[in-house]
Amino acid sequence: MTGLLYVPVLPTRPHAVDAYSRLRPEAQNASAPVWNLPPRPGLAPAELAAQVRKDLAAVSRVQRYRPAWLDAPFAGEDETSVLAELMPEASAFALLRPVTGPGRPEAQQAVALATARTAGDGLGVRVQVPGEWDGRTSGEVRHILERSDPAVRVDLLLDLGAVRADRPDAGKEALRALDSLVPLAPWRTVAVLSGGFPLVTADDLDGGMCEVPRAEGHVWQEIAAGARAYRGMLSYGDYGIQPAEAIGLPPRSGGGGPSWGLLRYTLDGAFVIGRMLASGHDRDAHNRAIARELLAHPGFRGPAASSGESWLRDCAHGIGRGGTGNFGTWLWVGNVQHMTYAVWQR
Repeated sequence: MTGLLYVPVLPTRPHAVDAYSRLRPEAQNASAPVWNLPPRPGLAPAELAAQVRKDLAAVSRVQRYRPAWLDAPFAGEDETSVLAELMPEASAFALLRPVTGPGRPEAQQAVALATARTAGDGLGVRVQVPGEWDGRTSGEVRHILERSDPAVRVDLLLDLGAVRADRPDAGKEALRALDSLVPLAPWRTVAVLSGGFPLVTADDLDGGMCEVPRAEGHVWQEIAAGARAYRGMLSYGDYGIQPAEAIGLPPRSGGGGPSWGLLRYTLDGAFVIGRMLASGHDRDAHNRAIARELLAHPGFRGPAASSGESWLRDCAHGIGRGGTGNFGTWLWVGNVQHMTYAVWQR
């Protein structure tokens, strides 16, 4: 994993797969996503298997032979049995490393451990720290490692979840967790993951746009300033330009979605957010005005920065046939500019 700079947490959904495929090769090569299968409650076994197979095929296609992790943090018994059949094939083809962690069902842990043993490219251990660090978690991680094949390389994915202004101690808790977990194994990768994108309401965007501080960025700076001996081992990770909570939402089916969406842009210390219209007679005029406002922002990095910025330029000036986008477009545009910037920052 030499040269790994960035670990994005991404859902196995079309907009995220599209965004990763649109990254420049140098950004792809410096990134290793944690792909997350979404919860799919209520599906019949055959339909569930078809959906999981579709997700695995899409991720395998864009990853090619670049390493990444594949997690099913919400898998129930039915999905675990499907993954037991499909994961070894996907891991062998696309270097998708299985993930498990403390608190997971025994069956899910067993599938991940077996896949790691047969596929041979490693095992991700994802440790959730949504609040105060619980030292008992170290014992659970140690138990997973003891059950793992000694020949399997292991990766620590320390997941802080949503980190916003209401978690001022998140950096300290992350350091406590790392102090406890890093000595447990010769980790190949130690990534710190956190999501800083806010939960935005229509009232927040009365003026069309708003700017929100990135609390998760301050956490990373605090960890880096901790001067621990393991500092050089750490890789930065985040949840991209969606709230961390979005990773746990089932895929939406059918129509009836909201009348507006978000155009997102990432700065060093803040997210800039614009309200885009999904329908209405003045939709295009409004959306182009928001894009022009983003282009005029002093933090805008220019259309050459990534395909996300070039889409924003085209949207603002009515260039080409792309129009002003839809929910999926705004998501891939936001993630491409964010992931490119995250690699560049490191």
